[in-house]
Amino acid sequence: MGKFLQDFKDFAMRGNVVDMAVGVIIGGAFGKIISSLVDDIIMPVVGLATGGMDFKDLKTTIKDPVIDAAGKVVQEAVTVNYGMFIQYIVDFLIVAFCIFMAIRVMQKFRKKEEEAAAAPAEPTKEEVLLTQIRDILEKQSK
Repeated sequence: MGKFLQDFKDFAMRGNVVDMAVGVIIGGAFGKIISSLVDDIIMPVVGLATGGMDFKDLKTTIKDPVIDAAGKVVQEAVTVNYGMFIQYIVDFLIVAFCIFMAIRVMQKFRKKEEEAAAAPAEPTKEEVLLTQIRDILEKQSK
């Protein structure tokens, strides 16, 4: 039993698992931000541009509701809610675009860090002196 617990501890504390857990948590929070962006900012503007139409309300009725003589609905209507499908596609495209932009920004920062790290260090005084001596010796040997 002790080896099992040790194996589990090693697995749970492995860097990739912890990184993945952090990514899932941040991703969930990021998803809420994007959902708010879509629902509260973008879709009202789209609705205004389309004359107040809300994609979520778009549907096609396949079977009408069954209503009894008293006017009570006995069986609900059967509908295809294609507006929700359109809404989910718009949500996905916006989320994908936001993630693309975030990754692009991170890559630019990494590229700048790599360029800064890749810049050669200034030669020491000894290296400069040795280079000058080498050049003088090469001139004299010619």
